[in-house]
Amino acid sequence: MTAQENDFSVGSVKRRIVAQAVPLTMAQVVQLLYNVVDRIYIGHLPEVGSVALTGLGVTFPVIVLIAAFTSLFGTGGTPLFSIARGRHEDEEAEKIIGNVFALLVSASVILFVFCYVLRRPILFLFGASEVSYAYADEYLRIYLFGTLFSMLVTGLNGFINAQGFPRIGMLTTILGAVINIVLDPLFIFVLDMGVRGAALATVISQAISAVWAMRFLTGPQAILRLKRQHIRIDAGRTRDIVTMGLPGFVMQGTNSLVQIVCNNQLQMYGGDLYVGIMTVLNSVREILSLPVGGISNGAQPVLGYNYGARRPERVREGIRFMALLGVAYTLLAWLVVMLIPRQLMAIFSSDAQTIAVGAGMLNLYFFGFVFMAFQFVGQSTFQGLGKARQAIFFSLLRKAMIVVPLTLLLPRIGFGVQGVFLAEPISNAIGGLACFITMWVTVYRKLDQM
Repeated sequence: MTAQENDFSVGSVKRRIVAQAVPLTMAQVVQLLYNVVDRIYIGHLPEVGSVALTGLGVTFPVIVLIAAFTSLFGTGGTPLFSIARGRHEDEEAEKIIGNVFALLVSASVILFVFCYVLRRPILFLFGASEVSYAYADEYLRIYLFGTLFSMLVTGLNGFINAQGFPRIGMLTTILGAVINIVLDPLFIFVLDMGVRGAALATVISQAISAVWAMRFLTGPQAILRLKRQHIRIDAGRTRDIVTMGLPGFVMQGTNSLVQIVCNNQLQMYGGDLYVGIMTVLNSVREILSLPVGGISNGAQPVLGYNYGARRPERVREGIRFMALLGVAYTLLAWLVVMLIPRQLMAIFSSDAQTIAVGAGMLNLYFFGFVFMAFQFVGQSTFQGLGKARQAIFFSLLRKAMIVVPLTLLLPRIGFGVQGVFLAEPISNAIGGLACFITMWVTVYRKLDQM
């Protein structure tokens, strides 16, 4: 790959974003298969599928918590890396990779020990019942052994994409996902391991993906490499990484908080059935959010590079293009959900009651899905240009300040269990528009002054 092909300040901005977004989206789709395939197979286990799926749903906050710390360091380092690369400060960019690697390894050890030792009280706190706990514990106690691999492959892959190698980034996740898809039915059904088999397949596949990513970043093909002499935690650099990564951490952390509150409210007002339905809805939301997330994440290194290179007109063009694609896609996704809710539920469960009740909740949960695009665009622009405070605030606004209070309030004022599902679309509209409008007024219109 030539230097010009990796220079985001030349050529069509739209093509640069698409070239980053398409393979990145495909990679994220494949990455999601790690957990989604597990849910699909587990949801169709004979006789125990529904309660096993509920047990898996209870582990989500733990998995999201691990993802939050991965995002804190991975997405925190990537924009700093892109800006340094745009300024041609190659040694600083490599020190950022080394610092992020050291942080990921340290955090993975701490998270493993904490979650493994305290997994029983954690799972009950997160909404497990006496029935679903057995399945949640079976999955989590094996899944946690893959914490290091999970954090490395996700946290480092952004540095591959940010160098202009989105296809390699895509292959990183494709490799692991394909292995996971092959091993899941073997372990779950053929070897009769059930939920434990799903967790083991995930750990093995994540380990192989992590090795692949490490080999690329330490090999000759990478432009900027992970070097042994740079693998250390520097206080000043860590402060900058954490500051930039806080929006992603807050978003993921508040996702975990929201899921904990939702599970407990659903258990209180509806029982295991509704916790299982929310597990499916979260899976559908993750799948349908991937393209708009891929577009905005693919635009981040392009925006950051041009911001560092002082090309405001290209930054502005990238924001407009990202917004147009995001709105068009989310409108289409919303239409699909409205037309085939039962079919989407049936992908994850063969239980008639889960499908029938879940279809109605799916339509409720996804109402106004288009507003998610505005949140993604505003958030990604703030983060890509180093506006960490704004990104953090709007992460907190939508989840912690709107969703959580509504999830607690709506069921108590007459909406019952439906109130838990209504909180999401209300927060999307209020939080998404507030984030986008603020970005447009305070950043987009003032880029010439940068």
